[in-house]
Amino acid sequence: MTPTLPRVALSPSSLIGVAALALAVLASGCDLVGLDDDPNPNGLSLEEILADPSEARLSNAAVGVETSARTGLGTYLVSVGVIGREYWRVSPSEPRFTTDLLGKSEATLNDNTFYITTPWAARYGTIRNANTLLLGLDANQTLSDAEKAGGRGFARTWIAYQYLLNLNLTFENGLRFIEPGDDAAGPIVGYGESLDRIAALLDQAASDLNGGTFFFPTSLVRDVPAAPVDYGQINRALAARVDAYREDWQGVLDALDDSFVGAAAPLTVGAYHVFSTAAGDIQNPFFFPLDGGGDGVLAHPSFVADIAPGDERIGKVEARTEPRTFDDLTSAFDVDVYETPTSPVPVVRNAELLLLRAEANAQLGNAAAAVADLDVIRTAAGLDPYAGPTDTAALIDEVLRQRRYELYAEGHRWIDARRYGRLGTLPIDRAEDDVFEQFPLPEAETSDPTA
Repeated sequence: MTPTLPRVALSPSSLIGVAALALAVLASGCDLVGLDDDPNPNGLSLEEILADPSEARLSNAAVGVETSARTGLGTYLVSVGVIGREYWRVSPSEPRFTTDLLGKSEATLNDNTFYITTPWAARYGTIRNANTLLLGLDANQTLSDAEKAGGRGFARTWIAYQYLLNLNLTFENGLRFIEPGDDAAGPIVGYGESLDRIAALLDQAASDLNGGTFFFPTSLVRDVPAAPVDYGQINRALAARVDAYREDWQGVLDALDDSFVGAAAPLTVGAYHVFSTAAGDIQNPFFFPLDGGGDGVLAHPSFVADIAPGDERIGKVEARTEPRTFDDLTSAFDVDVYETPTSPVPVVRNAELLLLRAEANAQLGNAAAAVADLDVIRTAAGLDPYAGPTDTAALIDEVLRQRRYELYAEGHRWIDARRYGRLGTLPIDRAEDDVFEQFPLPEAETSDPTA
């Protein structure tokens, strides 16, 4: 088994104990991806924190934000990856992975089913936790201005990222935003305006982080010698992704200038969700033993059929002893991206940033710069330098191809195909299957009288 997303640093061991005191996820669902990924819910309420907004309680609240952000992550990766035809999530006890998500026999996506309600509620749970941290910072009388600014930047970065993940699911169906202290979310906001508001949140957070300091530990940052990654750089990396979705190509380049992107740095450098087997913590929800006959994730056959000869990223899938057929779907390969139950899952990493820079430069007509970054990715995969046409259309084709293989099973292909109008190029596996453009808003959102 070839690990493709190795850790580049260990998280502080003290975080596991702190996580047991993290804030509760205030809205979550039952994640059916295979493993329990619900952190310890025994946290402090908003009222308790506001009654005593001490440094210790606010530190626990900050750790709780990172902790709760992992809830529902497995279901999110299944939802976007199955529709994006990266893999099939097979489960003898849960047929909806291969019926609803693939549109089998003209099935449609349900607005009250785990594949939307679980990740949606989990993201809003983290947003509420981060809003609670913001309110607690306002009430605190002992922290320095720099410490409060750092906490606000941390919280707002997470809020923006959580909104973005939910918007990835619902697309033109939009989002609802909730302000600190509000009991209910606001009205539904469309896709373009939602992206603008997420970008504004990230910009505000970046301003907070500039000169701010942290009074709490974090587990998200991954470092290597001489290439430290801080939260401000992570914030700008996420801002570059949002600007790509907004088609603000100069904005992508400007954000990347303040991120951790580096052609000479390992492609794995970046920010990751961290997992462990410690009591009270959770394991990687997308890890499955290989060559099994029960719950698992089969690689879509097109991943192997379409890969270039010599591309070492073939190691992201593993040949099975015998092909497996489930629900009229047959694959000879399992997904092998996450090596162990504690393998970290990327939030954003250097490889994505290099490809975002190549995409932005291609869109702006800077062909040489685009090819230079593409060649970093290709060389790392064992491929020759790019020798194809250098017009914008050809370079975007190459960017999307490299994103498909470099970011496999990290939650990008469906979104990439959608933003370039290429959903129709994704394979149809069975007669009457469908490729969906977006998830419906959960029933609870559309039935709300304020929606």
